[in-house]
Amino acid sequence: MGLVAVVVEFAVALDRLHSFLELITENARESLRSEPGCLQFDVAVPSLEEDGQSNVLLYEIYADDAAFAAHLKSPHYGDFARQAEPLVRSKRVRRLEIVWSHIPPLRQTADIDAK
Repeated sequence: MGLVAVVVEFAVALDRLHSFLELITENARESLRSEPGCLQFDVAVPSLEEDGQSNVLLYEIYADDAAFAAHLKSPHYGDFARQAEPLVRSKRVRRLEIVWSHIPPLRQTADIDAK
């Protein structure tokens, strides 16, 4: 089994969006910094909805299923999940097997620390 992508879509109330983005951004940074199997972790805000919520989209790439499982067991993910739960109206998670990617087999952690 090769690279695994995880796409997560959160619906977050607009008045809680700033707090949520701070939490998820820190989770993304720590995932890239401390998890060798986390190869990419993007956070995007694709749209503002008229019903008073915003959608936040995550696009994550892991080396394999074991790396994603390790992410879900990490202390920083647990902290994020507990703190974010009251901010989130809904959450949808999709796991995808990557057919092709530009990500090289080994990433350089210096690239992450420079960002």
